[in-house]
Amino acid sequence: MSHLLLIDGHNLLFKMFYGMPEIFGRDGQKVQAVVGFAGAMRKVVSLCRPSHMLVLFDSEDCGDRRTDCPEYKANRPDYSAMAPEDCPFTQLPYIYRLLQEMHIPYAEIHGCEVDDVIAAYALRCSAEGWYVNIMSTDRDYYQLIRDNISVLLYHGFDSVSVTAETVFAKYGVYPDRFADHKCLVGDKSDNITGVAGIGNKRAASLLNQYGSLEEILAHVEAITPPKIREALRDSGALLARNRRLILLDGSAPLPYEPDTLAAPRFVHDGQPILQELGVQ
Repeated sequence: MSHLLLIDGHNLLFKMFYGMPEIFGRDGQKVQAVVGFAGAMRKVVSLCRPSHMLVLFDSEDCGDRRTDCPEYKANRPDYSAMAPEDCPFTQLPYIYRLLQEMHIPYAEIHGCEVDDVIAAYALRCSAEGWYVNIMSTDRDYYQLIRDNISVLLYHGFDSVSVTAETVFAKYGVYPDRFADHKCLVGDKSDNITGVAGIGNKRAASLLNQYGSLEEILAHVEAITPPKIREALRDSGALLARNRRLILLDGSAPLPYEPDTLAAPRFVHDGQPILQELGVQ
């Protein structure tokens, strides 16, 4: 069976830039994200042994979600206003070179978000009988989990695989209802407002009783207590907007055909870019 490893590049960039001790290169610039990225690539290839892999990075041209909802991700820092040494994106050119030297396929996505493209690869390849790992801490990907799609929470050789049972144990719903759950609850990390008065447990209870967001709204007059019924009755437009923001439908174009994304069998140490930066 073909095994595709999809890596959320910006997610890993931030994990390494902010999660590792500062490392300075020969000219005094911070390079911990580059070093961390190199180590992560070596370890994850050894751990997962994928037959195919792709690292995907967002661009400034990230699609129409912010047009639809101006407050979407408006709570994120303005990295353009940061000093270069404090901005993780200044290390991206070196990471791109690193991936080239490691013979690891990568792409920068324009016109939509990386989440959309990862979903498109995952849904297409799983339907064709591939096994798919998605390496990211972004919970949006939980809606994609099924028998041959899992999410990998990277912690080196202590990495953990998120399965359907993992999602149910934490949220009280299985992945096929996770997007609807998030529509109801909202997502503070993306600045998405949920329905007033509905938290994780109530959202799970409603979805397990009615089966979907559409069925909840179709039976809204039967829902108790009255405060929740009224909140849901008044939130039709909000929930429709949230669904547009949250749902990963697999319709995004693919930058490469899956068969072309051969993973290296082994990722070697001592890449020239690390030597050039003055680190090993």
